[in-house]
Amino acid sequence: MLILGIESSCDETAAAVLADGERLLADVIDSQVAVHARFGGVVPELASRRHLEAIQPVVAEALAQAGVTLADLDGIAVTQGPGLIGSLLVGLSFAKALSFARRIPYVGVDHMNGHLLSVFLDGARPAFPFVALVASGGHSSLFHVTSPLAYRLLGRSRDDAAGEAFDKVAKLLGLAYPGGPAIGRRAETGDPAAFAFPRAWLEPDSLDFSFSGLKTAVANQVHHCQRQGEEAAVADICASFQEAVVEVLVEKGLRAARQTDCPRLVLAGGVAANRRLRAFLQARGAVEGVEIFMPPPRFCTDNGAMVAMAGFHRFQAGHGGHDYGMDVYSRAVF
Repeated sequence: MLILGIESSCDETAAAVLADGERLLADVIDSQVAVHARFGGVVPELASRRHLEAIQPVVAEALAQAGVTLADLDGIAVTQGPGLIGSLLVGLSFAKALSFARRIPYVGVDHMNGHLLSVFLDGARPAFPFVALVASGGHSSLFHVTSPLAYRLLGRSRDDAAGEAFDKVAKLLGLAYPGGPAIGRRAETGDPAAFAFPRAWLEPDSLDFSFSGLKTAVANQVHHCQRQGEEAAVADICASFQEAVVEVLVEKGLRAARQTDCPRLVLAGGVAANRRLRAFLQARGAVEGVEIFMPPPRFCTDNGAMVAMAGFHRFQAGHGGHDYGMDVYSRAVF
């Protein structure tokens, strides 16, 4: 079964071609980092306009790389939500147009379902069930996953997501966008114990996340340095901030594994590309006896391959067709 996956939920226009849920034939991403860097974050209107410009060339390039044509496709999978409404509409409208013009069935995919299945694109694959920690710019969530299409929410962010906190702290420190990679680079030369930034553990058994207080603590530290006429120790602040985020993500993920009696934990989402997080989770997993699975960094950020994978399983389960009344949604439906 040959699936074209289309992703446009935020600031990356992506398309991929997946064969039989196993072989990735093409994976193309048009990044908008240069468009949004001057603003320190994604500007929704600019994101939508860039998707309009990029989607046809990106899909065409994916088909060319895979050596296939639209006539060869068995289905089209497209991100339906959650995400930015304008951006999502570009991808869904394009998928509908292809489906209508060439009579190719299509299926809407939940963005989070794509992240949950990104670990199956390359490398070691976990058996079901497993616990999944999805950390990105828009989400910090924990799931109990029992099959490719069955997953139950265990915990979520109550305010800022981890990736959002990285972006906001980076902007506060005058670092480049996106904030995650910028902070990660500066943290390599900093002391993670230089500042005692807070960890929001919430209630004793809680699997929810909260990073707004941590962001405020960093802001207060920067303002304190400014009042004292001191230069902020950016590397130390980055290392201490990153350590606080990583520690909470890892400990909550392992707590979820214990609560569900599940010895397998998957890390996914854009923040999953963070090297400190990956190393810390592997080390703590070994101590706890929990097997850790992580997609390669290139499949952690938004991509069409994960959408194609989720779409493949939805087609296999009997979903999809030619329902052109399908709409997008901005917020998670679970």
